[in-house]
Amino acid sequence: MADASEDPTIFTAHCLPSDPRLWATVTNAYLGTRVYHDTLHVSGVYNGACGDTHRAALPSPLNVQLEAPAGTGEQLTKTFTLDTNTGCFLHTLEDSSFRASQCIYAHRVLPHVLALSVSLSRLAAGSGPITVLLRAAFSPESTDLDLHLGPDFQGARYLYGHTLTPEQPGGPQQEVHMLWTPVPPALTLGQGEEHRTWEFLTVVGGSQAEAQACLAEALQLQAGGTLYTAHAQAWAQLWTGCGLDVVGPLALRQALRGALYYLLSALPHPGAPGYICHGLSPGGLSNGSREECYWGHVFWDQDLWMFPNVLMFHPEAARALLEYRIRTLAGALDNARNLGYQGAKFAWESAGSGLEVCPEDIYGAQEIHINGAVMLAFQLYYHSTQDLQLFRESGGWDVVSAVAEFWCSRVEWSPGEEKYHLRGVMPPDEYHSGVNNSVYTNVLVQNSLRFAAALAEDLGQPVPERWLLVADKIKVPFDLKQNFHPEFEGYEPGEEVKQADVVLLGYPVPFSLSPHVRRKNLEIYESVTSPQGPAMTWSMFAVGWMELKDPRRAWGLLERSFANITEPFKVWTENADGSGAVNFLTGMGGFLQAALFGFTGLRITRAGVIFDPMCPEGVSGVCVSGMSYQGNKLDFSFCNDSVTIEIRTRAGPWAPPLEAELWPSQARLPLPPGHKVSFPCSAGRIQRALPQEAEAASSPPRTSS
Repeated sequence: MADASEDPTIFTAHCLPSDPRLWATVTNAYLGTRVYHDTLHVSGVYNGACGDTHRAALPSPLNVQLEAPAGTGEQLTKTFTLDTNTGCFLHTLEDSSFRASQCIYAHRVLPHVLALSVSLSRLAAGSGPITVLLRAAFSPESTDLDLHLGPDFQGARYLYGHTLTPEQPGGPQQEVHMLWTPVPPALTLGQGEEHRTWEFLTVVGGSQAEAQACLAEALQLQAGGTLYTAHAQAWAQLWTGCGLDVVGPLALRQALRGALYYLLSALPHPGAPGYICHGLSPGGLSNGSREECYWGHVFWDQDLWMFPNVLMFHPEAARALLEYRIRTLAGALDNARNLGYQGAKFAWESAGSGLEVCPEDIYGAQEIHINGAVMLAFQLYYHSTQDLQLFRESGGWDVVSAVAEFWCSRVEWSPGEEKYHLRGVMPPDEYHSGVNNSVYTNVLVQNSLRFAAALAEDLGQPVPERWLLVADKIKVPFDLKQNFHPEFEGYEPGEEVKQADVVLLGYPVPFSLSPHVRRKNLEIYESVTSPQGPAMTWSMFAVGWMELKDPRRAWGLLERSFANITEPFKVWTENADGSGAVNFLTGMGGFLQAALFGFTGLRITRAGVIFDPMCPEGVSGVCVSGMSYQGNKLDFSFCNDSVTIEIRTRAGPWAPPLEAELWPSQARLPLPPGHKVSFPCSAGRIQRALPQEAEAASSPPRTSS
């Protein structure tokens, strides 16, 4: 959307960061590693009991460095590149006579496959052999797995075994089977050859048969010369289908592209069959070994910080994330029982079973606001897709009703105030524990119960009276004198808070606030939020100021997020000083939401998708391509004076015709597929066309708009 010479999609450097944690990651939905790292992880494979459970570290055959042999004459030019267009990491060595390129990628179409290729090209006249070295550091050992070498299969080495310790007593020890084509110590472009490429595969499965079948599939593509092209074409297809860009600073465009790339890398390719999601952890699949990046556990980060972006672009993957919560509902029911309550309490830190695996009990017992984040994800999904099947037949209703029951059993009635109280909780601000009536948590209780009641009616289920009673009567702390929401009962302005908490009311948590109260909440908490807090915080302050139409202040807050983005590969750190989790998908998720929902004003509601666009300072245009709503794929773009909406495709005849209702005029514009509809910049709502408008929305407009 800007000067073509400013490419925000390719990140290049002449040396790697001194901190290996900040090297580019190579992941798909099943396998993850960092470049030149000695371990890889398999989705859903954990080792260690209870609070010690962590992603099992499998030795990585991809830990191979490309080098020129000693005595190579002139100075070599080295480049390291992450190409988000093709999902590849490239290391290139070049002088006047040759170019050697190493390409590492996690296959987009074959998620059980990691690939490494080396290409040698002759650049100058001459026909002598050219040799490069491959320095590998592979040892078939792991502190998490009982591994054994088995017989070779179709030219590949074979390593198999199982985890040492199950997450829960008596649980299964998970099997891992890996086949890989060994890398020689050197490769030579023979006399007279101009170019040659060698490919090396690593394949992992949950059984020997699965690993062998996946290798055979990869070898078939390799034999046809299409192993890499199938991967690259899948990424091209993905970027054609969705995107988020601005007319604005290159640094912002790169940050948005990098964040979206790393998040999409963690998801299956659209339409991929048989995908089972094991959740998204803060550091992604490339991280999570013992004592690293929260050990690969799944938190509220998935549901509140990553999920809305996933839902907007990839509703199939969003459903898979919800299915992870459905599959772990039994653990959540046990968590509630263990705490003495009814219903379900989702683990603050979850792995395979859904039972609490947080190493410190206080967080599991008190950060019950995770239940509200899980419910909000189900609510957004329902409003965005109208996928009744998930709720009627696939366990969604069981989750929603169980969380509602937990809230009703967890609150206590205060006769003096005639309000329900929620005591002894920890809000998102983890500097305060054991507090009463966290305003963020209590508003989530209210939201959860009202959604559960509305969903029950839609499904023809009875609505327990207590759900709406608790929703209406739960205490929501508010200071009438200072006109703001104290974080909890007894909070005094000026007390330091760790991260975004009260400012999450309004967005992402649906809650009606007057502009004056919204402003007071932002001002009071901005001044006391720790600069050492996690990366997603300032994005949410930025969203708040965009709601209040203050583009300068919004940009100032969003700009603070850039301290968490490291060069050159745009890997995020949890904290601005570089500490905490790396490849911090949570921070990326918050940052993406600041653009996807903040710049646009998009809000997913029961009645439709509200929009209220505003460009932050320094940005003159925004384009969201391939957003999904009820089976429709659409593009939404705007500049300072106009908005354009185009329905690209409909998933089928069941997808309803849509219209745009503009505010305050109430004008309704049909949105026929394949036609751009433009209008002066204003707020409004994308919604199902009313019956009398549906025919118009299905047909081209009589005059171009």
